[in-house]
Amino acid sequence: MPTLELTKTKMRQGVWQGVITGAGDDMPKVQITHQNRNVESFELVHNEKADHWLLSVTIPPEAISDGVQTLMIRDATAETDIGHITLMAGEVLGDDIRAEVDLLRAELDMLKRAFRRHCVETA
Repeated sequence: MPTLELTKTKMRQGVWQGVITGAGDDMPKVQITHQNRNVESFELVHNEKADHWLLSVTIPPEAISDGVQTLMIRDATAETDIGHITLMAGEVLGDDIRAEVDLLRAELDMLKRAFRRHCVETA
């Protein structure tokens, strides 16, 4: 049984696209879920010249909300995960980013003090 591999190519205007290899001419059986519910808004198109399948997933409106949302992409035949789509949005993330920037600033200040002290001691 061939192993499917999924490679993300782009996301534009609410449509995520990736390339599935390893299926040959047979259409891969793909299952996409969000919060344990099936997502039906996807399309598979075979590119015979490149011998791969183009997967296009239209992001469902219910997946666009505050916080982190994940859509799981599975090979339904082998029952294995082959990829995921992660969406992050909203004010919840603003606090996380501000906290990370504050930590980075504190570390940078510490490094500047240590470097200055080193310069004074070795001069």
